[in-house]
Amino acid sequence: MKIVILGPAHPYRGGLASIMETMAREYLRRGDEVKIYTFSLQYPSLLFPGKSQTVDTPAPADLHIERVMNTCNPINWIVLGNRLRKEAPDMILMKYWTPFMAPCFGTICRIARRNGVTKVICQIDNVEPHEHHITDKPFNHYYLGAVDGFVYMSEQVGGELKAYSSAPALFSPHPMFSNFGNRVDRTEACKKLGLNPEFNYLLFFGLIREYKGLDILLEAFKSVKLDNVKLIVAGEFYESKEKYEPLFTALGDRVILHDCFIADADVKYYFSVADALVLPYRTATQSGVTQIAYNFFTPMIVTDVGGLPEIVPDDRVGYVTPPTVDGVQEAIESLYQGDNLERFRKNIVKERKRFSWSTMCDKIIEVLNECQ
Repeated sequence: MKIVILGPAHPYRGGLASIMETMAREYLRRGDEVKIYTFSLQYPSLLFPGKSQTVDTPAPADLHIERVMNTCNPINWIVLGNRLRKEAPDMILMKYWTPFMAPCFGTICRIARRNGVTKVICQIDNVEPHEHHITDKPFNHYYLGAVDGFVYMSEQVGGELKAYSSAPALFSPHPMFSNFGNRVDRTEACKKLGLNPEFNYLLFFGLIREYKGLDILLEAFKSVKLDNVKLIVAGEFYESKEKYEPLFTALGDRVILHDCFIADADVKYYFSVADALVLPYRTATQSGVTQIAYNFFTPMIVTDVGGLPEIVPDDRVGYVTPPTVDGVQEAIESLYQGDNLERFRKNIVKERKRFSWSTMCDKIIEVLNECQ
């Protein structure tokens, strides 16, 4: 097939770019012709809360990536839409995670589909965003109405999608990230991160936003009665750091803060050091961070919100707990009882087989075939 992937890719950083590049490689492996059209401008600097949207690493040599899409320039949308209409790929594969992208994505797709050949398939992360705005619903209607079929990664998203589209839609869980490498020796990881290997470590990982509940975890950790356990908080603040300062102060050297974007090459060290990943989210659809943990055989504590319990079965690869201080505290203390950590690691070996990129790409083709 002739496939165009439209969305984040190098030099844009983060999990979304990794996902689109990984799917491109899977389709190339199958013999398809694949191009990635990514952003020349993704977010205006005024709307981007982080320090940088891009990385300075070399572009992947095995992928065709062009920076051609400007989310703030309607003329660009029309030009790119007409380019795709003329190129007539069999499939435009897109990632959708925020209504901010809807005017750009929706316009491009509506023009491209006029050739009567191209179908638009969307791998959708979220329908309703974590932070709500008055434009969410009309923007969602505009883009989602231009899509021929969907693959969603949590049942919550599948349910929300029905309010906007009756197009074919199939469930496939978030695949496991493998682009971060393999687990390394714990002593090596401690040395790389400047950590004392005599301590045990728990990990909060990822961009820090209000809905992710870092404050819940910090409050819970204050009461955890495990003297030999420390907490690593690794990620860039996408909200004010100020409200967390009293909690960091109260915990002192029990919490280790690496408040920056973690480069892909360093991710393996954090997950190789950690006994477990803790995701104390207030709300969620799914989380790509769980799939990094699966890659490194790292047990997890997640809260009972959105699709997280679908990905992390309770008392099998970790714990599912209410999104409360007491619930998270109890789960942390239970981790270190008996052989729980070792039992969870053994179960991950079996559980991770559910999360393959081949299965995800098969589902996308299945949806595409339903649209013909």
